[in-house]
Amino acid sequence: MLDEKTMVADALAGVNGELVRYGEMIPQTENKELKQCLKKIRNECEMSQEKLYQIAREKSYYVPAEKASQQEISHVKSVLSGLAMK
Repeated sequence: MLDEKTMVADALAGVNGELVRYGEMIPQTENKELKQCLKKIRNECEMSQEKLYQIAREKSYYVPAEKASQQEISHVKSVLSGLAMK
């Protein structure tokens, strides 16, 4: 029998997978109506993901990583800026 924490984690994993697929499908679709429909579904999926995330945070099922220091942020920005220039 699954406990609530496992069910929330599984639901989040499923929603995250759906979002990846929508992210792949949308740019490949030439039909504007279909593209708009997929974007609408993706946005609803993102709202579901946010609700599940909030539940997980409230119940301490998910604890986010520590916030990055300003030095770490600056380092990543400089690395990404270097890649963009190449």
